[in-house]
Amino acid sequence: MLNKITILIFLIITTNMNSQTNKETAIFAGGCFWCTESIFKSLKGVEIVEPGYTGGKRKNPTYEQVCSGATGHAEAIRIVFDPKIIGYDELLQVFFATHDPTTLNRQGNDIGTQYRSAIFYTNEKQKELAIAYIKFLNESDVYDQYIVTEVAPASEFYVAEDYHKNYLENHPENKYCQYVVLPKLEKFKKKFKDKLKK
Repeated sequence: MLNKITILIFLIITTNMNSQTNKETAIFAGGCFWCTESIFKSLKGVEIVEPGYTGGKRKNPTYEQVCSGATGHAEAIRIVFDPKIIGYDELLQVFFATHDPTTLNRQGNDIGTQYRSAIFYTNEKQKELAIAYIKFLNESDVYDQYIVTEVAPASEFYVAEDYHKNYLENHPENKYCQYVVLPKLEKFKKKFKDKLKK
């Protein structure tokens, strides 16, 4: 009886571990994380999207400190996704199609290193795919200018304050959401309707 219980517990733990290890993490910075969070949350195969700060030196930065540009951190999102449903290459496609990777330290009216375009890879395969995709985009003349997206290894990721999570859903009346986030989200949904959650 004890052996059967032990085996059952082992099988449950192993199954849970396998289901967790089958997930991957991606980290992107493409301007204000209110926009990027809303976009990537809509994708099939994306399970978690967390806004936060990464790529800088300061430990446990606040939103105000990051906005000052003095921390070196970028506003970013950490994505947990199921590669059986959506591949990293597809996430890269969405990332590059939903922000301007040719403007250094800027997205529209948002200016500063905290709004830079960056990919923080979590393994060597992600690094290879990111570099190859950037090369492809540059050689295909998809953009009028050269891509300036930073490709760097993932470092400490600091989850943003609670009020930034699900920002569009919780603050639809916010002027920035109405004039920037919502139009960007609608444009994305039209272009990638086959990849959207039902």
